[in-house]
Amino acid sequence: MPATYTTEEISERLRRGMDTGVLSFPLTAFDADGRVDLDAFRAHVRAQIAAGPGALFPCCGTGEFFSLAEDEYASLIAAAAEEARGAVPVVAGAGYGWAQAARFAAAAERAGADALLLLPPYLAETPQRGLVEHVRRVAASTALPIIVYQRAQVRIDVASVPALAEIPNVIGVKDGHSDLDRLQRIKLAAPPEWLFFNGAATAEMQARAYSSIGVPAYSSAVHAFAPEIAGTFFRALRADDHERVDLLLKEFYIPLVELRDQGPGYAVSLVKAAARLRGANVGPVRAPLTDPTPEHLQTLDRLLTVGLDLAS
Repeated sequence: MPATYTTEEISERLRRGMDTGVLSFPLTAFDADGRVDLDAFRAHVRAQIAAGPGALFPCCGTGEFFSLAEDEYASLIAAAAEEARGAVPVVAGAGYGWAQAARFAAAAERAGADALLLLPPYLAETPQRGLVEHVRRVAASTALPIIVYQRAQVRIDVASVPALAEIPNVIGVKDGHSDLDRLQRIKLAAPPEWLFFNGAATAEMQARAYSSIGVPAYSSAVHAFAPEIAGTFFRALRADDHERVDLLLKEFYIPLVELRDQGPGYAVSLVKAAARLRGANVGPVRAPLTDPTPEHLQTLDRLLTVGLDLAS
């Protein structure tokens, strides 16, 4: 069913959520044969919601959007919206070229999503005029509010902000570049009501730096498998408990990033493996990703023990 909130109401719900918890990017559950397992996905989403995130972002990068068929995507977004029941905003991923993104947007709207995270266009290097037109065409296809994700080949120029701001349902930016000088310029040029959040890989690593320019909200892949650790870090950061933040970074997050950098695609497959180690029935990753090696799984298991001890 379509969302029942206005763009302004959804923006305000997201703003409140970003003040109270990390942004959850749930995993897409597959069975042993690689088929979507909706029951397992629902259980995972319920566990994520119970941990108190600021919002739920299904079928994005961590949710393997890039490997989903449109019918699978529609069923997953509908399941997430049904499980959320309005308790937290549901922001669905959508991407590829604008025509494909518009189809996914329509499916998300029918399924009850509250908003969209517009992922970078597939493959293409985009001049600014083309990027703005891409966003405009997707936005024209849906009533859902849109957060534009800049990462990889997509970089928003400050000069493009006024054109993006003219698109009524664009409500903010997720940043994956960690170029804080550029992001600060974008933020200052943007409408004051726009939402901004840190979407860097393992965002906790840069969370203090983003906060220093007025962007304290962030996505957390760790929340997908250890909300206890993610929540402990979030509370310590908000309380300016630098000693605890430093300890978590040194003993858990930095070693996790070093492990993540050991394999292509580990930003997703390590997260899914960690969730399985915690007992979540989320299954394997889909090709072209592969699961971590046994050696890396052992290291991951040790890291989880350390992180959970620190969070206790």
